Amino acid sequence: MNSLIKSVTILDKNSEFHNNKVDILIENGIIINIDFNINNPKNFKEINLPNLHVSKGWFDSSVSFGEPGYEDRETIKNGLKVASKSGFTAIALQPNTNPVINTRSQVEYIKHKCINNQVEIFPIGALTKSESNPVLTEMFDMKNGGAICFGDYKKSIKNPNTLKLALQYTAPFDGIVLSYPEDDVLSNSGVVNENITSTSLGLKGNPSLAEEVQIMRDLSILDYTGGKLHIPTISTSRSVELIRDAKANKLDVTCSVAIHNLFFSDSMLLNFNTNFKVQPPLRTKKDIESLINGVKDGTIDMVTSDHNPLNIEQKKTEFDNAGFGTIGLESSFGALNSIFSTKMSIKLLTAGRYIFNIPEKKIEIGEVANLTLFNPNKEFVFTNKNIYSKSKNSIFLGTKLRGKVYGIINKNYLSISNAK
Repeated sequence: MNSLIKSVTILDKNSEFHNNKVDILIENGIIINIDFNINNPKNFKEINLPNLHVSKGWFDSSVSFGEPGYEDRETIKNGLKVASKSGFTAIALQPNTNPVINTRSQVEYIKHKCINNQVEIFPIGALTKSESNPVLTEMFDMKNGGAICFGDYKKSIKNPNTLKLALQYTAPFDGIVLSYPEDDVLSNSGVVNENITSTSLGLKGNPSLAEEVQIMRDLSILDYTGGKLHIPTISTSRSVELIRDAKANKLDVTCSVAIHNLFFSDSMLLNFNTNFKVQPPLRTKKDIESLINGVKDGTIDMVTSDHNPLNIEQKKTEFDNAGFGTIGLESSFGALNSIFSTKMSIKLLTAGRYIFNIPEKKIEIGEVANLTLFNPNKEFVFTNKNIYSKSKNSIFLGTKLRGKVYGIINKNYLSISNAK
């Protein structure tokens, strides 16, 4: 793949051209020149788009597709197309398939599906074999097959001894254990945040306490065992405080938050729109404020789209019966960039690689091009025309966002939209 990117502003604090508008010449997928004005004697494809910016390729730490087993929700092939159009050169794929990804051969199957694709998949291996058989999987074997961490998507670890054993087992090979923060007994099948909104709507509430008690338990176990713990998609003020204190006490813990939990409060539920039924539930404006502060001070390590396609049968039904989840890849940058500065948004979109020990390419001469191209100032209302997923369950439909993705360059592939 040969191309010349013209008049592009580089956003990469490690590049000598950070914040400069330059040209980037790419030949056979390698950056061969970066300068303020590069000629094009070989007539390479020129990329010249309004307010063009470039950063290192983005990574999302929590993406679900469906394949194998739930191809009606999303296939891997189309899901990777969605990721590329949304600016992501790599994703961590959740194991919530049928069957779940709980063996090395299944991990290798997922890895094989992206060999000839511009987006790389880093599988998350299941922590336990199944809900009915909650014994630990062969995590070391899966790691050797390409799994980057281990967890059961949106399923809490009920038995504390399971988490203890998992942390002890993975510590020698530097493995990362994911523990979804919800005590199932306390959440008691709640469908929205337990608050005045749940009472006024007559919907069963899921209290903040259910998340916070689980986090307190998990941090206590981590303190006892050592190892590496990642707590995905926290949603409450107290959760931020607990993890901030744990980090101050040198525990090896990281965490993420879903972009929609930074953007919407539970007041959005008043019209019973099932696209707003997510897990963890939307919380209060006070929680949002604490979460945003947690992102800014580094307590929260990354923001994820928590992309979870669900078909129309799962969403177009009564609120109590609807599935939890929203797609989020397509709206991720525009939503992040509407809350934070562009520089902070890019930092968050690339931070996950370091956390999960994924090699990061540099924007330097001689490096393989792994780039995301975008316009940070383009404002638009997110509608169905912005959705590339098979499933259309977006919480951001009808929302004004800021920041338009042009596409990516990765693995000697070019995927660029000419949309202005």
